[in-house]
Amino acid sequence: MDPWLWLALFILVAYTVEAVTGFGSIVIALSLGAILLPIPALLPVLVPLNILMSGYLSVRHRRHIHWPTLLRLILPLMAVGTLVGYLVRPVISASLLQVLFGILIIWFAGRELWRMANNHVPRAHPAGLTRGLMLGAGVTHGLFASGGPLLVYALAGTTLDKARFRATLIAVWFALNSLLTVIFLLDGSLIAAAPRLVLYIPLLVVGVLLGEWLHQRVNEQRFRQLVFAMLLVTGVALLV
Repeated sequence: MDPWLWLALFILVAYTVEAVTGFGSIVIALSLGAILLPIPALLPVLVPLNILMSGYLSVRHRRHIHWPTLLRLILPLMAVGTLVGYLVRPVISASLLQVLFGILIIWFAGRELWRMANNHVPRAHPAGLTRGLMLGAGVTHGLFASGGPLLVYALAGTTLDKARFRATLIAVWFALNSLLTVIFLLDGSLIAAAPRLVLYIPLLVVGVLLGEWLHQRVNEQRFRQLVFAMLLVTGVALLV
């Protein structure tokens, strides 16, 4: 079976999960897709797709975005890191890129499962460590378009309420994925990916509608545990 058809299924699953839990569309689609396809081939498809979701949500929740945190702290560091990650990616072999992404996914999923099992309350990091983690989150975003795990860890113990925290993160992904999409346009990879990208857009809509329907009918805590367990298994599969 054509691996790009499998990617269609993974995109549907990823956006359904994001509509239920509020996170994970690229992380889930990329981690599943990377089992079958090279990460550099997946990014010009998955990143522009995410702009449609994050752009819509950024406009919808713009009143909750905490602009000082976004513009003065997160974006400057993560934008620099994203450019570094993009420039470094071509010198890393596809197999090593897959291994590094697998390690990131295992750490992220394992940490979240541990936190949920132990009711762990995150504590704020020292300012220097927070900035270093944000820069690192930018690098992972440039490499895998998956800066979320490190950024959420960097913002541990934040004083932002849930609505401001979520809206600010969505604005981060919209800004950085817009930057990556422009880069993909300039390097030609977006043009090559455009036919598949257009075909996958309806799956985003179906996933969101399905996720909204499921959101009213499933236990979100149990659903998140299932998603993180799936990611943990997927991370191991990427290493193997």
